[in-house]
Amino acid sequence: MKALIQRVKNAKVTVNDEVISSIEQGACVLIGICSSDTIKDMEYIVRKLLSIRIFDDENHKRWQKSIVDKQFEILCVSQFTLYNTWKGNKPDFHKAMAADRSKEFYEQFIQMLKDKYKPDKVKDGLFGAYMQVSIQNDGPVTLEIESPSHTPNKIINSVTDGAVHTKDEHSKR
Repeated sequence: MKALIQRVKNAKVTVNDEVISSIEQGACVLIGICSSDTIKDMEYIVRKLLSIRIFDDENHKRWQKSIVDKQFEILCVSQFTLYNTWKGNKPDFHKAMAADRSKEFYEQFIQMLKDKYKPDKVKDGLFGAYMQVSIQNDGPVTLEIESPSHTPNKIINSVTDGAVHTKDEHSKR
């Protein structure tokens, strides 16, 4: 599972010229769901979204406060294109979870986010719709989080002269 987080002054989702959701200061989060994602991936992304420190504190010290600390809003938008690969110049989305499964998974994710935070502070777009997402990026700050099941694990290969040498687990034979 992947989350592309944009710190925003405000954001809104429009479908057919109708505003579906809007937030004031907080984060607009594009959510990508991979075909192999599980509840553990969902729990990880929810925990990280609510705890990452992407806002200034009251003394303007950077990277000190989370969305929860500031009581800001979150606008989530399902974005299957985050799990693209390329076939030449054309995107391929075979890694993304199929629409029939991902709709339920996404809805579970939104509910978990609401359960762990404040339901009125969590908004989302319209799953599967052709949406326009408008944001006023704050910073700009754009960060990506991916659940550990989709990131290569590092294995300590050797320790020499106090230096730790690692390699990707995927490259081990």
